[in-house]
Amino acid sequence: MADRYALTRRGLFRGIGSATVVAGCTKAPPGAKTTTPSTGAALVPGEIGPAPSRLSFELNGAAVNVDVEPRTTLLDALRIDLDTTGPKKVCDRGACSACTVLVDGVQRNSCMMLAHDVEGRKVTTVEGLAKDGHLTVLQKKFVEHDAQQCGFCTSGMLMSCVALLQRTAGRGSAVSAHEVNEAIKGNLCRCGTYPHVVAAVVAASKERA
Repeated sequence: MADRYALTRRGLFRGIGSATVVAGCTKAPPGAKTTTPSTGAALVPGEIGPAPSRLSFELNGAAVNVDVEPRTTLLDALRIDLDTTGPKKVCDRGACSACTVLVDGVQRNSCMMLAHDVEGRKVTTVEGLAKDGHLTVLQKKFVEHDAQQCGFCTSGMLMSCVALLQRTAGRGSAVSAHEVNEAIKGNLCRCGTYPHVVAAVVAASKERA
């Protein structure tokens, strides 16, 4: 017969739990020093958080200053704090590219960036394409070729295509359909309007050339 006083796994954890509860209920003697849990080390220069911190950057050519929490994504800062709703919040995990913006000219999924990552940088959204109410050549070609349907992917598609046209600017020749397909391969369109987008971008590129 097993020794009834032998230590078992269950008995060990039960004993630890009981000791913890008793220790937590024990009142400290008068005059004893108590310690308060630390709230974290002091911030060093350049660190932010946990409260909202000032963020300054250039949005569509204009300087903006806004207080946002360190955990806030660029997409949420644009849509909620700056009322810039062109970038769409669809998958919110970098899988559909409906939230695509340009950061210093490079296309980025704004749902996958923290807002404070663009401190001092230049951000362009679809709202920043048209000038003085006049559509760009690319936007006009999107309309002419029926490249926008339900609209959820359109702003992201435009920004990916703008990045392509900027990368190929000055070479003196139009972009190819293959180049457009490569540029938008991360942009998901449930309406299946990819051929229209390709045609629109190629037409815009030819007119530019």
